[in-house]
Order: sequence, then structure tokens, then C-alpha cells
Amino acid sequence: MNHAAVIEIVRRSVTVDCAVEEAFRVFTADASSWWPVASHSLNGDTVKEVVFEQREGGEVYELTESGEKGHWATVLAWEPPNRLVLAWEVSPSVIGTEVEVRFLPDDDGTRVELEHRGWEHVAQDAPAKRDDYDAGWAYVLGQYAARPAA
Repeated sequence: MNHAAVIEIVRRSVTVDCAVEEAFRVFTADASSWWPVASHSLNGDTVKEVVFEQREGGEVYELTESGEKGHWATVLAWEPPNRLVLAWEVSPSVIGTEVEVRFLPDDDGTRVELEHRGWEHVAQDAPAKRDDYDAGWAYVLGQYAARPAA
């Protein structure tokens, strides 16, 4: 029998000091205010905007100062303010993976839970890519959580 190796899902979470609706809005509509584009984008310091098209079938992309568009993901589920699911496509090496983000009430704030799954679909070096994303999501969510409240 040929069993594909099961690669552990990346699970990360942070708690932010705002209501669920605001946490979702900041994560999506205001991503440019916190996403660490210098280190976690296709075009680095030239990125001026991170765009979440707010609908199923929409696109998540970066836009550079010169107008170049870099595709990151396709929106599979858009359920504001509680959940979104993305087909993560930022590089050919991770095609087939999904990122789900849930926004849950937590005392006076919001717990934001991220799952990056589907690593068994990654053709080459999936365990190493998964580990890279595990560290990467920890950093990205840390930047999100550290963003000052409006």
C-alpha cells in the first residue's frame, strides 16, 4: 500500500484587543497596515498595498508602487466577521494548500486562529516548506497582534 505521508497542519493563534468585527476588518481590509511586506511578500519593500477582495472567488494580492500585482491566494470562503478560507498560491511550491482563519470572541478581545493545511499536496520537500510556514505565520500573526488599535 502506498500511503502519502501525513504532514502536520500549521496551527497558530493570537489574541487581539478588539471586537471580532474589527479583528476581521483589520486582518483583511486593513492588511496593508500590518503585513510585514519587507520580509513576507513577493516584491518586498516595493509593495504599497495588500488587497483582500471581499468575496468568494476573490483574490488576495500585493500591489507594488509601480502597479505590479503579485497573486497570493484565491478566497474559497468569505464569512465576515468569523471566518475566511484561502487557497494559498503565493508560490508554485505551495499550490494545493489552504489557509483558514477564524475570529472568535475571547473575553474582551478576539482570538484569531490560523490553520495552514494540505501539505500532502505539495510536490517537493513538503515537511521543510511546512516548517518554514510554521515560523512564518508565527511572525506574521505577531505583526498583526502588535498593530496598534485604531
